Amino acid sequence: MFEQTFKNIDDVLHKDAGCGSELDYVEQSSWVLFLKYLDDLEKDRESSASLSGTKYEPILREEYRWGVWAMPRKDDGEIDHHTALTGDDLIDFVNGKLFPYLSKFKTTAESSDTIEYKIGEIFSEIKNKLQSGYALRDVLNYVDELRFQTSSEKHEMSHLYEDKIKNMGNAGRNGGEYYTPRPLIRSIVQVVNPKIGETVYDAAALSA
Repeated sequence: MFEQTFKNIDDVLHKDAGCGSELDYVEQSSWVLFLKYLDDLEKDRESSASLSGTKYEPILREEYRWGVWAMPRKDDGEIDHHTALTGDDLIDFVNGKLFPYLSKFKTTAESSDTIEYKIGEIFSEIKNKLQSGYALRDVLNYVDELRFQTSSEKHEMSHLYEDKIKNMGNAGRNGGEYYTPRPLIRSIVQVVNPKIGETVYDAAALSA
């Protein structure tokens, strides 16, 4: 499931004028994957809180949650195409509202070891490179199909993502100097598979 989805996403990114290499494919798919995983995490926490009779306070404000801006749905669970952003509207929202909002967590988080701080760190150091909101809509649709709930799903995601990072390193040999946002790579690999620990990948290290 993950492998085919990654291929589909890469095909979309390949056609976008803002993404010119494997390096861009990894970086751009990463921030979308991270937000989808974060949304699944928030849902799990809400469910756990409900079962225990406690109230869960979401990390993200409602308008910035995946199910509102990325995948609004009708009562029957189908995506609401009338309210789902696409084209220039989607790009304007991501660049002008979503990224600025998420980057502020770096300064408002209680400490540097919180998920809020990691969110802020990631979105302070990365930017959306997709120029077509229609391409981004396709990426969002593909990523929304993924689930990160079972151990086998997380293991598959971790394995395939490490392969993508290695490919990024190989591409970096001929791609000139490239900075891989460390917080993003670390968070994606660690959050999906904590057993990986503090391993940090970047293009320079991988191409050494």
